[in-house]
Amino acid sequence: MHIQVKDLSKRFGGDYAVQNVSFSIGEGSLIGLLGPSGGGKTTILRMLAGLEEPTSGEIYFHGRRVENEPPQKRGIGFVFQNYALFKHMTVFDNIAFGLAVQKKPRREARARVEELLELTGLSGLGGRYPHQLSGGQKQRVAFARAIAPEPQLLLLDEPFAAIDAKVRKELRTWLREMINRLKITTIFVTHDQEEAVEVADEIMVINRGRLEQKGTPWNIYKEPQTPFVAGFIGESNLVEDCSRLKGFEREGAAKGMIRPEFIELFLPGESALLSSLEPGIVRSTYFRGTVWEVVVEAGSNRLTAYRSLEQDALEKGDEVGVLIHRLYRFDDDSGVMVENANKIDPMPVYI
Repeated sequence: MHIQVKDLSKRFGGDYAVQNVSFSIGEGSLIGLLGPSGGGKTTILRMLAGLEEPTSGEIYFHGRRVENEPPQKRGIGFVFQNYALFKHMTVFDNIAFGLAVQKKPRREARARVEELLELTGLSGLGGRYPHQLSGGQKQRVAFARAIAPEPQLLLLDEPFAAIDAKVRKELRTWLREMINRLKITTIFVTHDQEEAVEVADEIMVINRGRLEQKGTPWNIYKEPQTPFVAGFIGESNLVEDCSRLKGFEREGAAKGMIRPEFIELFLPGESALLSSLEPGIVRSTYFRGTVWEVVVEAGSNRLTAYRSLEQDALEKGDEVGVLIHRLYRFDDDSGVMVENANKIDPMPVYI
């Protein structure tokens, strides 16, 4: 199902939970709605499902305007954060519930449920009740129940929030494989950036009811368009005025964001790029398995950088040269990547 949303808003009392959000989603896509708690992600999901009525705006499914249609006419499957399984029903009956509502013939419904039990790895558990299942198994039942009526759009609200870390990682891979196999347009809400990056084809970053940026995980990480996205996605160092940094001087102050991998640290005598180095003091070091994570104070900025295990280890109090290779500069909330100008040879020699 192709989704198009135009200027969607939702107000509770005098406050906007969602304000002027517009986007389109291609058929068969797996989209992550990512952002901090209370940012409006679940409200957007519930308006798509028909569980909340928009204050204003338009929602189109395959070109058909649906914001005034009831949920049961929208062709949607919904997986709730707390599973919302029927405690008095077996696994089999939970999965069959939507088919019963559709009045599917009993033989056809049984065949569909058996197919889904096998597909979701629940074969042999059809006779159990929800209290007899693990968290991961309950989530699979909720997923199977949602897709049993063959919806055109699948909506998942924090689908892994109630599951422990190890099982959550396994279910991410499982969900991705299922969606690719079933080719159902899917939107899932999460505040976990690792989860969104690992699972989604595209991410929509939501903050304070507004859509900050939409794109592939890699593009959002590589080219954040706003200071919020830059700070929320991946590890980052935010500086209030990057025009004071060596190699980035310009007229007028501008906010900057520096990824740890954009920074290189040198002990005295390790680098000849003296005009590009900020003087710094190591404040702490952490072993992260594949690299050293080093916190260094450079002027008024406190920066986190990575240092290879093959280089000499740094100690708290060491004086270092801080080379910032590149950064994102934000002018009027518009971001652009800038390279350190002092690294560019102004007089190239051609041979």
